[in-house]
Amino acid sequence: MDYYSDSYQANDSYQTGSEEGYRPSTGGTSGPGGGDSYQRQNSPPLLTEKIVTERKQFFLDLKENNRGRVVKITEDVRGRRDTIMVPIEVLQEFHDALGRILDYERGL
Repeated sequence: MDYYSDSYQANDSYQTGSEEGYRPSTGGTSGPGGGDSYQRQNSPPLLTEKIVTERKQFFLDLKENNRGRVVKITEDVRGRRDTIMVPIEVLQEFHDALGRILDYERGL
């Protein structure tokens, strides 16, 4: 996957602090909000796909953590990145819903 090695870095900025893959640090320190501080668990995706359009790039990463597998979908628009996580258990429903949307759009 040449496009992958060019576009993805293990510490790429499209990963945000609210995503999966975080575990409490063992240092016992507290963050500014009084809670435990967290440390990023940088594990590479099991599989990734990249879709490029005129203005946007989409990254679809199959990832795994201690809670299971997820598909991480990231939209990059001129450097601004938004990410959602889809648990593998609902991926078929997600796929079916997209199919219904496509079928409907084709009928318009």
